[in-house]
Amino acid sequence: MQMSEYREWARRLVDWTVDYYAGLRDRPVRSPARPGDTLSQLPNMPPEDGESMTDIFADFERIVPDGMTHWQHPRFFAYFPANTTPPSLLAEQLVSAIAAQCMLWQTSPAATEMETRMVDWMRQALGLPDGLRGVIHDSASSATLAAVLTMRERALDWAGIKSGAAGQPQPRIYASAQTHSSIDKAVWIAGIGQDNLVKIETDGNWAMKPEALAAQIRADRAAGYLPAGIVACTGGTSIGACDRIDAIMDIAEAEDLYVHVDAAWAGSAMICEEQRGHWRGVERADSIVFNPHKWLGAQFDCSIQFLKSPEHQVRTLGLRPDYLETLGQDEVVNYSEWTVPLGRRFRALKLWFLIRSYGLDGLRTRIRNHIAWAEMAEAQIAALPGFRITSTCRFSLFSFRWEPEGLDGDAASQALLEAINDDGRTYLTQTKHQDEFVIRFQVGQFDTTRADVETAVRVIAEIAARV
Repeated sequence: MQMSEYREWARRLVDWTVDYYAGLRDRPVRSPARPGDTLSQLPNMPPEDGESMTDIFADFERIVPDGMTHWQHPRFFAYFPANTTPPSLLAEQLVSAIAAQCMLWQTSPAATEMETRMVDWMRQALGLPDGLRGVIHDSASSATLAAVLTMRERALDWAGIKSGAAGQPQPRIYASAQTHSSIDKAVWIAGIGQDNLVKIETDGNWAMKPEALAAQIRADRAAGYLPAGIVACTGGTSIGACDRIDAIMDIAEAEDLYVHVDAAWAGSAMICEEQRGHWRGVERADSIVFNPHKWLGAQFDCSIQFLKSPEHQVRTLGLRPDYLETLGQDEVVNYSEWTVPLGRRFRALKLWFLIRSYGLDGLRTRIRNHIAWAEMAEAQIAALPGFRITSTCRFSLFSFRWEPEGLDGDAASQALLEAINDDGRTYLTQTKHQDEFVIRFQVGQFDTTRADVETAVRVIAEIAARV
């Protein structure tokens, strides 16, 4: 393809994109595809000769859209959102066009300095204190891995990166069972091991018990382990649980432990001042992660990690061979030294476009609406016969269960969920809570309306009556 052809096809893709979004409400939210459907439509062998874009695009339209679950559908109430917006889409097109590898300041001065500024804009928007600096990762999983590696090395006085973890004291990491599975994966990859991720008992609000945390740390020290860090959560994935960060920080500071706060989803809500009580004390944490690509409308991937002392993470992850030196510029920031990958995308541009386009007030309005509509849906589902709310609304997430008389609640709830998702008008997912199968309902898709939420509740009631 020549650039002259690219112009024509780029215009066609924009037209397709606008039509796609205009027709989303008419599509089933979850793909009806079965395993192997897409694979069976793709040739076994790659073509030897080039094909026309007309044929390629025709096959795209035939194969791909119906084989996708539509995350931008306004009745997507599953998992957490992975939003995008028109300004974010435009920014990503420009990033793709420039096609820079933003690993160093000298390979992308504007990208590096815009990242510095956009992270600080978000720091201010979330009400975090001056002095916190940060970096944009691809996902919260990467930020959490960076934090866990830093915990390990800080506890070992950076001996692990020099001589290896073998023969060193055994680090221990502390979290509750409400934290995301990415914490478990991080301790695997960091060589700490699942057995040394200690899950602390929670209270009636599903927050980590500070007294249980303190007791476990004392017991571990007595047993010869090396307590290294704590992962606290704000807005846990399962039911939105929030740890008491102030109380955790009291213990961490007394024990000289590194604290990472996982607010991947709920951190976005902190642009609304009234929500900040959920993470009181967060300014004392060493590391905080939240994902603008979840609830704020920045296209995936865009995850911000704030750091109180970046030098600890840079000392853990930074590596500057001769061929990556920026000659004559010893003090420039190279964000690849703050993260696991060397290669980096220009992720800050979509934040710049997004925040300038909507303003913080416009973004706050959306989040406040989502929270209000989730509370409305919770009340409406609670009033349906045979339904029970199993965890109350936290931010814009609650869970429920269907327990019709004479039927097993787990089996009935699972059958209901499958029927809802097969119906296609809305999409929900499940979790286990108190050893029960429950259905999660979260409101967060960027273009969702009150009417979409009311439709979802109506679909739930209708299908329950039919099932």
